[in-house]
Formats: sequence, C-alpha cells, structure tokens
Amino acid sequence: MRRVAKWLVLLACVLWPAIQPAGMPHPASAPASADQTFGTEPLAIVVNRSNPVDELSMPELRAIFLGSRGHWSTGRRVTLVMRDIDAPERSVILRDVCGMTEQQFRTHFVRGLYNGEILISPKILASDTGVRRFIFNVPGAIGYLRLSEVDSSVKALRIDEHRPGDKEYKLRAPIQAGN
Repeated sequence: MRRVAKWLVLLACVLWPAIQPAGMPHPASAPASADQTFGTEPLAIVVNRSNPVDELSMPELRAIFLGSRGHWSTGRRVTLVMRDIDAPERSVILRDVCGMTEQQFRTHFVRGLYNGEILISPKILASDTGVRRFIFNVPGAIGYLRLSEVDSSVKALRIDEHRPGDKEYKLRAPIQAGN
C-alpha cells in the first residue's frame, strides 16, 4: 500500500504542471508561424560560477538532464533547473538534449523516481530571472538560458567544444515576437 501511495504522490508531482482545462491545447504543441518566430537564438547551458566545469559533451549533458549523473567531478550534487512546461526553451532541451517529448520525459522521471534510479527531480522555475537567481545561489545547479539572458552571475558552458555564440553551437531556441 505504501508503495502505491508513493508512486501516486510522485506521479502527481510530475504531472501537476501539465494539467490544463479540457479542450485547451498545450502552447508548445502549436506550430510556430512566421508571426511567432523570426529566427533562432543560442540556448546557453549555465552553471554556478564556482563550478570548475567549463565544458560538457552532449552525452554528459544528456546524462545530467535525464538524472543518471547526479554529481559533479568535485563530488557536489547536481541540481537540475528547468523552465516550466510552457517555455519554448524547455522544448528545445527535451528534443535536442534528451531526445524526448514532454510526455516521455515525465514518464522517464516518474519511473526513475519510483525505481530509485533517479533520486531528485528537476526544479521547475517560471522565468529566466528565477533560473539565473537559483543557479547563482546553488553551487551545484545547472540549467539553461537564452544567450541574451546570460549575465555575469552565472557561467555559460561550452558544449562539444563550442560556445553558445559559435556558429557550430547546436542548442538554439526560436526567437519569440517581442524578445
């Protein structure tokens, strides 16, 4: 009985942000149109400035975002920070880093938490400012921000030897009208 209750609590925690009124489509499922997107912008992977890591490979980044790598080389625990379900940046990370849809990602974490393979679920924050502040205050934190939102309070990592401003950098989010 306790095992079932634990599973239900974990399921509710992961699915709660996705609950929407019946018939209302999820914003991330709407196709981008020329009116909404005018190009792309690099999506920087950022860590706390005290983190000695300067670069990750895409497989290392994937392991972190899927919860299979829980500690930095220093032994400090990784704290994963993600944007809320409606953020286009989250969709880019799920697609290009995790290779999953939102539903697959949630299922992965529910199963991992239930089986004990994943010990901590990601922290979900609603704004770039919230992500930046959290990473600034938590030495083991890692997350992502549009390059235009990165400031000196966090450190942007190289991914597969490329900086977010490089032409070859792979993580790019659509530029939204008004940005």
